Amino acid sequence: MHYVILGAGESGVGAALLAQAKGHTVFVSDKSPIQSAYKQKLEAAGIPFEENQHTDAEILRADEVVKSPGIPEKAPVIQALREKGTPIISEIELAGRYTQAKCICITGTNGKTTTTLLTYHLLKEAGLNVGLAGNVGYSLAEQVIEDQHDYYVVELSSFQLDDTYDFQPWISVLLNITPDHLDRYNYSLEEYAQAKLRIMRNQDSTCHFIYNADDENIQRYFKAALRPVQQLPFSLHHRPDYHLGAYYIDEERVCVDLQPGFYSKTEEINTAASPLIGQHNRQNMLAAVLCARLAGIEKPQIEASLVSFHNADHRLQPVGEVNGARFINDSKATNVEAAWFALDGIRRPIIWIAGGTDKGNDYSTLIPLAENRVKALVCLGVDNEKLKASFGGIVPHLEETRSMTDAVQRAAALAAPGDVVLLSPACASFDLFRNYEDRGRQFAQAVAQLADDQTNEEANE
Repeated sequence: MHYVILGAGESGVGAALLAQAKGHTVFVSDKSPIQSAYKQKLEAAGIPFEENQHTDAEILRADEVVKSPGIPEKAPVIQALREKGTPIISEIELAGRYTQAKCICITGTNGKTTTTLLTYHLLKEAGLNVGLAGNVGYSLAEQVIEDQHDYYVVELSSFQLDDTYDFQPWISVLLNITPDHLDRYNYSLEEYAQAKLRIMRNQDSTCHFIYNADDENIQRYFKAALRPVQQLPFSLHHRPDYHLGAYYIDEERVCVDLQPGFYSKTEEINTAASPLIGQHNRQNMLAAVLCARLAGIEKPQIEASLVSFHNADHRLQPVGEVNGARFINDSKATNVEAAWFALDGIRRPIIWIAGGTDKGNDYSTLIPLAENRVKALVCLGVDNEKLKASFGGIVPHLEETRSMTDAVQRAAALAAPGDVVLLSPACASFDLFRNYEDRGRQFAQAVAQLADDQTNEEANE
């Protein structure tokens, strides 16, 4: 077969290498410049490619096309392929054809990366032979070339799921469904929800579907009775209508039950030592613990491994303490919902640093939390008028800054011992920073500098 790979990022190059390794001819096309590292991989493999253009005549020769998740359906090259009837699949679909490993696949609007990394950590720490792949930045297809793992933990976005057809995860996890990326789904929440639910469409009675029983949109769109898959709901509360899955009996103890009916056996797992913060992370832990138990990992190993987990940077990440106040970097919170999770999860008085490029934000859901928990709001952005209008009469103190150094210094001055200084912007970063990672790094650096200054002052006294 002749494969054309559209997009030469991590997933596209991985797909190209896998297709070639399986004896197919391959051509790679990217409308943008190809990063040098990926170009080197293609050149080393002798795979022909083009960049900064799509040559339709070359692309339409394909027997099958692997499409990058970032290319929308309305792109002219995709429309041309659809008209011709050329099959279009995702890298995940291609990879699934060539591995017998058990895939644990995780999706949801929020929490995917944390849950994926935690699940991978629990399996790895228990000594299982496990790979990490998908939206966390590692190509599943490239790993499948040598296919040396018994398990893969795979983070999947809705875009990656869109072009899957026969791919069958051993465990699928659906964390939540809230409006996001609706421009790719005809502004229909139902279409977006169905894209997420593709994760379990091919699962049968040998497979497991772990889902959030507290999520209204999952309840609305998942037709549980119609599916043969083994269902394991999780909840922050004990729900008598569910006899399997996992739930909290208090803030720090989880009940897990994997067996139906007569064989039912409830276990308690303590999560008190986990460094994760917030209600949403308690849900993420439920999902990861269920995955670990299904993989045969016992309670003592899970409890021990929860302690040593370090989340991805910029996600409710503690970065230091100055004058008794904790500083938490949640720069990844680029939308209102993510900021809501952060404000909801911190039970101490908060000095909140927020602002940036507004994406049409509606801050109304944050107002009750700000009213009850936020001592001061330090706005960090070029245009803070919407934040000021929303929270000016709500928080006791509000001020504006234009640099991260100033924001951190002002927040530190406003914080008392025991308070939390929280960077959770609820906005994109592009007005003052390159991206949310740059914003988070500058926050951590400013906190470190402040701590150093404090240490030097104390030494000189």
